[in-house]
Amino acid sequence: MISRYTRPEMGQIWSEENKYRQWLEVELAASEALAESGEVPTGAAKALRRYADFDVTRIQEIEAEVKHDVIAFTTAVAEKMTEANAADDSRWLHFGLTSNDVVDTAQALQLKAASALIQPALEKLRDVLDKRAHEFSDAVMVGRTHGVHAEPTTFGLKLANWYAEINRHVTRFKDAAEQIRVGKISGAVGTFAHISPQAEERICEKLGLEAAPISSQVIQRDRHAHYLCTLGLIAATLEKIALEVRHLQRTEVREAQEYFSKSQKGSSAMPHKKNPITCEQICGLARVVRSNASTAFENIALWHERDISHSSVERVILPDSTILIDYLLAKTTNLVEKLLVYPERMRSNLESGGGLVYSGQVLLELAAKGILREQAYLWVQRNAMRAWEEDGNFREMIESDSDICKVLSKKDIDHAFELKRQVRHVDYIFKRVFGERD
Repeated sequence: MISRYTRPEMGQIWSEENKYRQWLEVELAASEALAESGEVPTGAAKALRRYADFDVTRIQEIEAEVKHDVIAFTTAVAEKMTEANAADDSRWLHFGLTSNDVVDTAQALQLKAASALIQPALEKLRDVLDKRAHEFSDAVMVGRTHGVHAEPTTFGLKLANWYAEINRHVTRFKDAAEQIRVGKISGAVGTFAHISPQAEERICEKLGLEAAPISSQVIQRDRHAHYLCTLGLIAATLEKIALEVRHLQRTEVREAQEYFSKSQKGSSAMPHKKNPITCEQICGLARVVRSNASTAFENIALWHERDISHSSVERVILPDSTILIDYLLAKTTNLVEKLLVYPERMRSNLESGGGLVYSGQVLLELAAKGILREQAYLWVQRNAMRAWEEDGNFREMIESDSDICKVLSKKDIDHAFELKRQVRHVDYIFKRVFGERD
């Protein structure tokens, strides 16, 4: 478990103590449901609820001897029942259950609890992106394709794009969390040989879970793969945000940067350094989450009704992925909330090409005036390449090009190089993304 990235609430979910506590809750819910149908004595179910307990150290001692975790657990609980003078009632513990009835159902409870922490964290990031997108809706900057200046855009649109993506993740995650919120008490091969489907449904209802419509000895692992793929998608978007900030923070760009406190140090050797360390950390850890999603695919295919090749893997990838996503969401939310943005520098970079970003509009103006596109492209490109090579002013070159000036008037050229024209639909795009706002 990646404990250094764990907030206390998330860490507690995946602690050994809580794992066994959830096992016990499944056992008790089963005893109570079976007591309701007369299959377990009511007094025994009440005694189990009152006295059943365990000691993690004792479970580990027994497991070291018997080499079976669930047997170690039930033995340790039975010992506690004996200490409480309720040894006879302990025989109704784990009655009709197989190990994975307990383990898989309890794991669903842990995932449900982890999801309850991740969901609001995801929504908080969405809300922060909403706020900052509106803050910088009109902050014009150069849009880049292939890392090269393309056409004007606004920083608000960049943030709005991230908002829309996170909003899709909110929906995806709700679905994935719901699909993983299932238990199974169907026995060794899923046939309900010892407990009825109706009993399973009552047990799961008591636990706040849905009963899997069908299972083998295990809940089918496509559900877990779907859940982890959703976490992987979220991680990919968080990396996308961090990677963009890393570029914008480059010395040659300096349009935005992650917050750097007064007492913070960037380098042991170079006092001037302000490195995007939070962004780099987000990018690195996102890779771990995505790799875990890939591993989850390998857990889907098991031998016949069950083997245990998946279980050892899940002891790593489920805690680590939920812990890391929880951590990365907090980090990214803080990154966006405190992000330092420099609109003046954005405007300066936009203008640095001497109007090169308007080449496409000049091309369209010529075509609209009757010039064949291929010819217009050659005229515009020759001036653009010259501006690149000579570090010159593209607009001045266009204004002095005799071929172009025969077709376009000064007013036409002014219109082609009009910044507001390029970003005139920003408000409309915002309405499509965020809806109407008062």
